[in-house]
Amino acid sequence: MTQAPTIFSLQAPKDVSLNEIEAELNKIWQSYGIGGEDGALPAATRATTFTLVVYEPEQTQYLLAALGYYSGPIDGILGPQTVSALRDAQKSLGLERTGKASPQVLARLREEVAKLHRGGQTPDNNGSSAAEYSPDAASARIADEIALRNPCRIISLIPIVGEDEGVKAQVSAYCPIQKQSSSSLVCCEYITLTGTATALERIGGMIPALLIGGLPKFIWWKATPDPNNALFKRLSAVCDNVIVDSCDFNEPENDLLSLQALIENGIPLADLNWRRVGGWQELTAEAYDPPARLKALSEVDRVNIDHEKGNPTQALLFLGWLASRLKWRAVSYEQELGDYNIRRFKFMSDEQREIETELAGVPVADVGDIPGDLIAIRLSSTNPQANCGTLICSETGGCMRMETQGGAQSAGVFQQITSLSEQKAEALLSQQVQRWGKEALFEESLGVTAQLIKLAKKS
Repeated sequence: MTQAPTIFSLQAPKDVSLNEIEAELNKIWQSYGIGGEDGALPAATRATTFTLVVYEPEQTQYLLAALGYYSGPIDGILGPQTVSALRDAQKSLGLERTGKASPQVLARLREEVAKLHRGGQTPDNNGSSAAEYSPDAASARIADEIALRNPCRIISLIPIVGEDEGVKAQVSAYCPIQKQSSSSLVCCEYITLTGTATALERIGGMIPALLIGGLPKFIWWKATPDPNNALFKRLSAVCDNVIVDSCDFNEPENDLLSLQALIENGIPLADLNWRRVGGWQELTAEAYDPPARLKALSEVDRVNIDHEKGNPTQALLFLGWLASRLKWRAVSYEQELGDYNIRRFKFMSDEQREIETELAGVPVADVGDIPGDLIAIRLSSTNPQANCGTLICSETGGCMRMETQGGAQSAGVFQQITSLSEQKAEALLSQQVQRWGKEALFEESLGVTAQLIKLAKKS
C-alpha cells in the first residue's frame, strides 16, 4: 500500500450562484498563493489538462457528507475515504460494515438525512452543516489517482430526491503536495452541482460552458447510459469520451445492448470493465504466438469461460472479443439454470466448423469488489492431435472446476493471470483519460457481444 499524498485545500467547498462559478474560480487563481509556516510551499497553478464530468446517481458522498461522516470533495469516485466513511456510517447505524453502498445502505442514509431535515438538526461530527462540509487535508482523497497524474477540472452532477428547489452550486480547489516537486502545485478544480434530476436537466444547457475550451472533455456516467435522457444526450454530444463501468449494470444484457445502440449512433464510448478483461485477452493471444500454435488455432472448437456468479458482462465481452477476432458466427443458444447458470453458444467458423462455447457463473464464498470477475478460460479441441489447448486461471480463483473436468490434462499451455493491481474504477479511470475518441477493438467486440445477447433473447 502506498501512502496517499497530503492534499492541500486551496479552497474549501463554497456555495455560489450558477452564474458566478467561473468568476469565483478565476478569483482563486488571480489572488491566492500558498505559503507554509516556513514559506517553503510553492504557488498554486490551476489545472489545464482536461475536464471530467461525473454523473453520480448513487448520492453516496452527498448523503455521507450531510450526516457528517465524509469531509472530502464530492467527486463521484468511490475511493478509500468514501469507503471508510461508509464503514463508519454502517457501524453507527448498526449495519454490516461492508464499505459498500448497497441500495439498502443508501435507503437508510436517506432516512437519516430526512430525519435531520425534519428536525432542523445539523450533524456535529466535523462541525459542518448538512449543506457544507470542510475537507480534512491529511486524508486520502478520492481523486488522488487522477489528480496525481493529471490535475483537472471535475464537474460533479449529483441528482437528489425531494422537492425541486433548483440547482445548488459549489466550487472548491485541492492540490496534491508532492515532495519531489519544486515547481508550483498543480491543483484540481471542483464544481459540484446538486439538485433533482429534473433540475439538473433544466440547466443542462449551461454545463457545456463550464467545460475548459480547447482541452479534452470526458464524462463518467455512473449509471446505465440512457439514450433518451436529455442531460446524457446533451453532454455526450460535446464530450470526447463517454466512460461507463459495466460491472455496475443492474441488467447487464439489456444495458450492453444500450451501449451498442449508443455506439451505432456515433457516441465515443469507453467501458472500464473492458479494461479489466485486457489481461485475459493478452494471455490468450500470447498462447498462440508460436507458429505451430497459431496454425493449430483453427482446430479450437471448445471454449469454456468461468466467472463469478452474478454479472456475466466480463465473460460476454471476452467471448465477443474472441469470436470477433476468429470470425466466428453465432448460430444457436441454450441455457441451463442451476448452481452455475450455464449459457451455451454455438458458432460456425469460416471453414464451416462448429464451435461450442460455455459460460458458467461459479458461486464463490468471497465475492470480490468487481461483480462477475473472470475465474478461468479454457480453449480446446475435439481433435486429440491438435496442439491448441490453452488453460488460463486467475491467481485467486484458480481453475478448480475445469481441472476436475480434465481441463488441465487437455491444455497444451497453462497460464496463470495475476490479479489486476488497479481493478478499481478510479485507477482505471486515471488511465482511460489518457486516451479519447473511438476504440475500434472494443466497438467490434461489443458488436458481436450484442449479437450474442440478441440471439439469447430470441431463444
